[in-house]
Amino acid sequence: MQKFFKYLLVSPAVCAAMLCVNTATFAGETSNASEINQPQVLANKDQITGQVTSVSQFSDVQPTDWAFQALQSLVERYGCIAGYPNSTYRGNRALTRYEFAAGLNACLDRVNELIATATGDLVNKQDLATLQKLQEDFSAELATLRGRVDSVEARTTELEANQFSTTTKLQGQVVAVVSDVLSGNTVNGEEITAENTTLGVRARIELVTSFTGQDTLFTRIQANNILSPDIGTPEGNLFFAGEDGNTNAAIDALYYKFPLGKNTQVIAIANAGAADDLTSTVNLFDGDGAFGALSTFGTRNPIYNQIGGAGLGVTHEFNDKLALSLGYLSGTANNPTPNNGLFNGSYGALAQLTVKPSDRISVGFTYINSYNQPLLTGSNAATFQDIATIQGLPEDQVAFSSNSYGIQASIGITDNIVLGGWAGYTNSQTLRGNRGEVDIWNYAVTLAFPDLGKKGNLAGIIAGVEPKLTSSNIAGLNSDPDTSYHLEAFYQYKLSDNITITPGVIWLTSPDHNNNNDDVVIGALRTTFSF
Repeated sequence: MQKFFKYLLVSPAVCAAMLCVNTATFAGETSNASEINQPQVLANKDQITGQVTSVSQFSDVQPTDWAFQALQSLVERYGCIAGYPNSTYRGNRALTRYEFAAGLNACLDRVNELIATATGDLVNKQDLATLQKLQEDFSAELATLRGRVDSVEARTTELEANQFSTTTKLQGQVVAVVSDVLSGNTVNGEEITAENTTLGVRARIELVTSFTGQDTLFTRIQANNILSPDIGTPEGNLFFAGEDGNTNAAIDALYYKFPLGKNTQVIAIANAGAADDLTSTVNLFDGDGAFGALSTFGTRNPIYNQIGGAGLGVTHEFNDKLALSLGYLSGTANNPTPNNGLFNGSYGALAQLTVKPSDRISVGFTYINSYNQPLLTGSNAATFQDIATIQGLPEDQVAFSSNSYGIQASIGITDNIVLGGWAGYTNSQTLRGNRGEVDIWNYAVTLAFPDLGKKGNLAGIIAGVEPKLTSSNIAGLNSDPDTSYHLEAFYQYKLSDNITITPGVIWLTSPDHNNNNDDVVIGALRTTFSF
């Protein structure tokens, strides 16, 4: 060490190696410090713009400091001194041999630059001799450092050559489902004929683009041939199921989200928007079909299913405990025919106040006004499956409006037990044919066990009543006579970072809210591949 300190006293150029080093450790470790804690090392001419031109630029260097003259000399003679972005130098911190080697390498490059630009007369023989000796003594560290730099440059070049895009991230997901009706023979006087084990797949490719780092352009291409078991009622249908079972790929979702001020987010949706794009559904089991609950009912409060399509949404966070979301989506936005389009066809308008009194508790108060947007799950009467027949109208002539109110809550009892649930009420009025109105109710209680058995796992239990038509004054559309209970249990097991398997079962008592129907049990095994 005596020899080391002698070198430091011989020449100010040597001090430069110590005084302009980077605080990051060059022994292969990485730093998590913010940018303000990262000093700038002038290793080449591309970095000279950050060069200190006067010692007075350092707020923590005073003329009384013992190294002040050395710093001043280095700045004036060699220009290889730089500090932190917040105009500090922090000269009292310790450094490793690798850090010293990094600083030495920076000054060697600077000296070579001065010589190459015909300003070599600024470098005296004594400084050169000292630098040469230091270079020999620290040759191993310098070689290691340069090797690491070369490796980083090679990897950077490879990434630049093979990257998909500088602004877009490519991601994907495949959901494969094996399902079957395990129990139940007759619903509404018809025999269940769908007691066959089926295998279906939903595949998605997603492009996530950001132009500013704060905005998001989201494009999703999807193919889906999964079908829900046909049991004679929409109750118990699977959230991840498609509409027609074909495997044609198409743009499924397309939206652009951007900030409007510090606390406001705006989302413009061109296709396949849903309630969870506009606001939080306040349900731990809402995994958009890939994770969490298996059924449509268990995924989110059914009133949310009355809004979908293209439109606009705004969320304003008053603080970290209170947020207001507003949204409008049309299901016929691209249809130019009469009684369709963005404002004349089916639509859903949402307003939700989300309250988070603590990190463990979330509550959502929701209102949705919709036109020609039926509930997607529940009894045949509650989802208006037969409304066209009852009214004697063609399907495209049916018209009804709805006002729905919902409350959702999630309460973290512990880190591994979360109690949740919701209640929803819908009042629908028919606008053509047999005029009248109906009342529809639904509710559920959920119990979640995050990280059960392994971090990333999720066990869940859902118990509730799917949408039930409780009163009606529309001729031919009668109230549901009984009450059907929806019981669902699943265990989501994280096999790896990219593969998750979820076995689950759905038990419907008195399906379609009719005690004359057989109880139905649906089994499903979902495997989700994410990349």
